[in-house]
Amino acid sequence: MPSIARPARRRPALAAAAVAAVLAVTATACGPEENKADAKPSPAASEKQPSRDLKKDLGLPDDLPKDLPTSLEDLDKWKNGAWKNWDRDKWLKEAQDFFNPIIDDLWDPDRMKDADGNDRKIDDSDIDDSESGGRDGTGEDEGVTDPTPKPVKAAAVRTPYTQDKLPVGKVFMDTPKGAMVCSGAVVKDPRHPGKSNLVATAGHCVHGGAGKGWYRNVVFVPDYNPRGMSNQRLANASKTQVAPKGIWWAKRARTTNHWIRNGAERGGKGAQQDFALLSVQPEDKTDSTSLEEKAGGAVRVAFNTPRVKSLRSLTAVGYPAAPPFDGARMYRCPAKPGRLTIDPQQPTMYRIGCTMTAGSSGGPWLDASGTRLLSVTSIGPITADWLAGARLGKEAKAVFDAISKES
Repeated sequence: MPSIARPARRRPALAAAAVAAVLAVTATACGPEENKADAKPSPAASEKQPSRDLKKDLGLPDDLPKDLPTSLEDLDKWKNGAWKNWDRDKWLKEAQDFFNPIIDDLWDPDRMKDADGNDRKIDDSDIDDSESGGRDGTGEDEGVTDPTPKPVKAAAVRTPYTQDKLPVGKVFMDTPKGAMVCSGAVVKDPRHPGKSNLVATAGHCVHGGAGKGWYRNVVFVPDYNPRGMSNQRLANASKTQVAPKGIWWAKRARTTNHWIRNGAERGGKGAQQDFALLSVQPEDKTDSTSLEEKAGGAVRVAFNTPRVKSLRSLTAVGYPAAPPFDGARMYRCPAKPGRLTIDPQQPTMYRIGCTMTAGSSGGPWLDASGTRLLSVTSIGPITADWLAGARLGKEAKAVFDAISKES
């Protein structure tokens, strides 16, 4: 989808003493190990034992690596403001592992309102429009691109969202371009029935792709702006009005190896496996309620990649933020899917007509029942008349199983 961004907020250059705070702390990345940062930990760092109280305060998982590249005290500095001071040219390459210390009140209503859509665009030259059958030899789905679908005008979801059955929200993250936004959905976790803390979104919403690393300060806000207030009103809204079900910080994040090794900001590379999962926790540490309970439900992720011909319709849901939208409201596009091939060596993608723009990436694609997630929004053209999403197969299932076991 097109990345139409407002000017990013400027931040001072990264001081040498703060480099360590940008380094990896939890080994949750699902990808290659090259491009590790050159910064060295202080001699005292290896001698310090992790403080469980500080680790709990930062919202970090218990399974920290034994060879911490920096101390928890340095991470406390990150929480208290050092996160603002990064060198954008180095940051993504240095962020080889995901860590996400909780920073209370970082994502206030004004900062959320101003976040830009984190999406990718594609043009006709990136599409394999041959009509021949593909890898499975059936000629039914693989290696096929159907004619471009007619645009389906996105329809606003009825407010308040707290009364619908869509456990959808916004995913916010800090990137070298500034604060960005995607969409996401609460998904069921079989290891924690009725009490899931998992969120499905797109890989490019949490990781920069080939040669880059993980984004920072990643949070999920279920039912963002449930009454659909305008951006003008959101400027003076309270956190309770914007995020009545809380702000949920990603404790872990995983995406596919294919996205990490091949993903690109333009041209659709990596899109066939552009899928990610977050394991989240509430910013309010006194709240023991699960995300599924708080959101009022969750959808089941389907990994059986149903054939296009077997699907009468798919409904894409998200928060488009680029014109003519402004990110304030949730929209949906119900449409019959077609097939899109970018790389014949990878599974054919689902494609639907839809006018949603940047910011809708990562939003769920639900089946006719509205209870099964079959894909998430990955790419679309600059003309904003269609969307495409990966068919979720064994690679996505491996990501799901791994993060579910860790949760």
